[in-house]
Amino acid sequence: MPNIKLVIEYDGSRYHGWQRQPNLPTLQGTIEDAAAKIAGEPITVIGAGRTDAGVHAEGQAAHFKTRARLQPREWQSALNSLLPEDIVIRDVRNVPDRFHARYSAIGKIYRYRILNRRHAPAIGRQYIWTVYPALNIRRMRSAARALLGRRDFRSFQGTDKSADRKEKKGRTAICTIRRLVLTREEQTLCITIEADRFLQQMVRTIVGTLVEVGRGRRDPGEMKTLIQKKDRRFSGPTAPPRGLCLVKVLY
Repeated sequence: MPNIKLVIEYDGSRYHGWQRQPNLPTLQGTIEDAAAKIAGEPITVIGAGRTDAGVHAEGQAAHFKTRARLQPREWQSALNSLLPEDIVIRDVRNVPDRFHARYSAIGKIYRYRILNRRHAPAIGRQYIWTVYPALNIRRMRSAARALLGRRDFRSFQGTDKSADRKEKKGRTAICTIRRLVLTREEQTLCITIEADRFLQQMVRTIVGTLVEVGRGRRDPGEMKTLIQKKDRRFSGPTAPPRGLCLVKVLY
């Protein structure tokens, strides 16, 4: 059967995350239902990762296999005609049978946006976290440097949901952060993180901890200690999902 790769852009605001759930709107479920109508058969769409409820994507990757013999452009047009406006298929291509959206990935890039002012914006508030008072970006950059490289990130791993415990049991918490960049343009702070893999809520916990450093509630040097503790109880709060976007999956 043809193996079809998708690159998907979506606004995650009204979805309960990527993974299909009974009686709840999810990204996987919505895309699978549309693909099944086109193919005339049940379709399982496998994503590169399971974004949480409210998280967005510019370049989520997924794949599925089907007996339907449509060309990539036909799949793209047909899917986009059936999907709601907040989900767009940006690219479709045939890939080798061995390609797997999750297991073939060698890394991902996430971006988190913070609006550093007193009041939340009226427009685009579902895509940014409003934080006040002013953050010290120099302190945050100093703290971020301790996270670069191969580390055990258990201190930044969210609590497993019961549905995922069996799958995640025994999996390592070691990840390699290749790039962690903080940029500011006027009142907007962007935190871009590239790593070979990410743990559940890892980016949002890192952001929440960096914000505490920027507020002066933590010393930048604490990051090394947090990594050594390997205990989520000692790191900062989990930043809200609305500021997070999956930019790209690397293959």
